[in-house]
Amino acid sequence: MDIVGRGVVVFLFLYLLMRMMGRRELSSLEPFDLILLIILGDAVQQGLTQDDYSLTGAILAVGTIGALQIATSYANFKFPRLRTFLDGEPIVVVQDGKPVEKNVKRERLTIDDLAEAARREGIPKLDDVAWAVMETSGQISFIKKSDA
Repeated sequence: MDIVGRGVVVFLFLYLLMRMMGRRELSSLEPFDLILLIILGDAVQQGLTQDDYSLTGAILAVGTIGALQIATSYANFKFPRLRTFLDGEPIVVVQDGKPVEKNVKRERLTIDDLAEAARREGIPKLDDVAWAVMETSGQISFIKKSDA
């Protein structure tokens, strides 16, 4: 049962860490970020199972984290009031062609990041954007002024 307790603690720690990291970091994985995730996974495994290399220990550790993820997903679906806490809320980062400075700083975005995301959506400049919203997934959705 020690592994199950460790699984709960590791799950909660990782969940909080991912929420604190922010949407931008999670939505754009660079090669270095991938390496860090692999290292993080290895470090978590060592803390999770200690010296238990048995199949039973691995099943308990993975099963605990999987069950907690399913429970979190179910709670997110079943209890709408928890959604803001569990997933966060979409944030307006551009309004009427102008970046919303407070929100842009909060999400650690640059104007260049916004312009690049707009170009990927076929929008040549931010002046053409009525609204840009950073979704809970970290992706930015754009509504052009002509569409609004």
